Order: sequence, then structure tokens, then C-alpha cells
Amino acid sequence: MAKVKYGADSLVVELERYQKDVEKRAKKGIAKTTMKIYNTAIDLMPVDTGYLRESTSVDFRNGGLTGVISIGSEYAVYVNYGTGIYAVGPGGSRAKKIPWHYKDADGKWHTTKGQHAQPFWEPAIDAGRETFNKYFS
Repeated sequence: MAKVKYGADSLVVELERYQKDVEKRAKKGIAKTTMKIYNTAIDLMPVDTGYLRESTSVDFRNGGLTGVISIGSEYAVYVNYGTGIYAVGPGGSRAKKIPWHYKDADGKWHTTKGQHAQPFWEPAIDAGRETFNKYFS
């Protein structure tokens, strides 16, 4: 903020108004971008029990200058990147033994080679980037 010692009070008032307008516009763009990422991710998430979507939340911090999207599901990364021989993304497959066996909640045994990736995060980030660039250009 500019400090004016002598006169020009109207200039100080205009600079303060301009600062508030810029901050308001920035907050609106951040909110728009954050909500685009959130809504796109929610739309692309596969639904079985609905827990993955329900565990996803959005929050604004720093007076609206920071948007935070949290995914609370412990298995979100496996849905997004896949598992076993189908794993994609950072590191690819880290499975020690393929196929592997596991017991479900009902006590029934299953054999699997993994789960195909169902990407929702990167496409949501790309959509948010597009919204951000359009808004701030």
C-alpha cells in the first residue's frame, strides 16, 4: 500500500478501493477453480457404497485466498491409480505377488490380479487449471 504524506487523500482512497477489488476478484477466481476441481472429481469418482464421494470435502482458508480439497477415504489412491498389474501413475505396480488372495467381510475368499485405474483426480486438476486460466487471463 502506498503511503502519501502530503495531500492526495483521494489517491489513497482509490488505491485502497483498487486493492479490495483485486482481492475480491482473486477470491472469486480461487473459489471458482476450487469448486470446479471438487465437482469434477466428485462426478468422475466411481460409486459403490458412496463412501469415496462422502469422504471428499472442500474448505476455504486464508480469508478465501486458499482452497483445500480433502479426500478422507483410505482407498482413494487405489481407485485413482489402480492396483496390481493394472496400476498406473507414480511407481506403477508394487505388488509383491500377483495374483493375490484376500478374504472379504463375509469371509469369502477372492483371487485378483488387481483393479483397473478409475482416474478422477488428474482430470479434475486439468479442469480446474482450465477454469483458472480462463478466469485470470
